[in-house]
Amino acid sequence: MYDAAMTSLLAADEPSPVRILQPDAGSDFFLAADHAGRRIPRALASLGLDDSELDRHIAWDIGIAAVTEALAARLDATAVLQTYSRLVIDCNRAPDHPTSIPTVSEATPVPGNQGLDAAARTARREAIFDPYHAAIAALIDGRAAAGRRTVLVAMHSFTPVFHNVVRIVEIGVLYHHPTPLSRIMLDLLRGEPGLVVGDNEPYAITDTSDYTAPVHAEARGLDHVEIEIRQDLIAEPPGQAAWAERMARLLVAAHRRLRDRA
Repeated sequence: MYDAAMTSLLAADEPSPVRILQPDAGSDFFLAADHAGRRIPRALASLGLDDSELDRHIAWDIGIAAVTEALAARLDATAVLQTYSRLVIDCNRAPDHPTSIPTVSEATPVPGNQGLDAAARTARREAIFDPYHAAIAALIDGRAAAGRRTVLVAMHSFTPVFHNVVRIVEIGVLYHHPTPLSRIMLDLLRGEPGLVVGDNEPYAITDTSDYTAPVHAEARGLDHVEIEIRQDLIAEPPGQAAWAERMARLLVAAHRRLRDRA
């Protein structure tokens, strides 16, 4: 599936861009985390950024890897996580999208992304983007061939403050076109006491900016939803565990409603 020796960007001893958890898990749920890591290939010399920048939300979805791992275990679900920074290449953008390899992220210039030629952009896609999405596609294809149902949950987190605007939403339910699962999750989350829930907030999925949900779920006719959890709520292990438990409980309830409608 992925061979580091096949690309000049990643050295043979560098980690795969893909982590697959529980490939043979029994749940209908299938989790994908596009921005679960902040690793930079050695060849890119940290993109000219220092560690303090690479710790920030511009480099990854803070907390979402741990939440996804715990949620997969609670649901007995397969999960696919991408381990390199979205500053190298954003795995939730089509490779030809202007923000696929950002030259500026929020207000931070990214020196290592300036003036890239086609070959440099292709190297990043072939090393990171392609293996990640090939892994997702292969697993879903295998489930379909076995007659198994797949319900995709795209896992993300968002910064509490963006361009100096404070976000009060604590969790967002995102979709391009409303799906049964997105409607059910909105209803269930709104029933949680004191929780501020966003309907396509702080973002909305589009088929031009987003990639994972439109390509792997919507194009296949799979039920799906994208979840965005505010990063200050899941930055530390207690919050990660609490949110994984909450999401497992609500997704199980949502799955029950989906079965009842079928």
